[in-house]
Amino acid sequence: MPKIKTHRGAAKRFLLTKSGKIKRAKAYKSHLLTKKTSKRKRGLRKEAYVSAADAANIKKLIPYK
Repeated sequence: MPKIKTHRGAAKRFLLTKSGKIKRAKAYKSHLLTKKTSKRKRGLRKEAYVSAADAANIKKLIPYK
């Protein structure tokens, strides 16, 4: 059985924690930041986790991480 290729785009975006959860960055933090409040931008810096519904699909994309 050949090895599964890692999806490089997903590998750069997601991190697998020791408990098996998948960590991700929050969206809407790349541009148009002047109109967003400081409170909102501060919240976007915090880590987030992938929902359980999406986790199974993402784990298939990053099998060796």
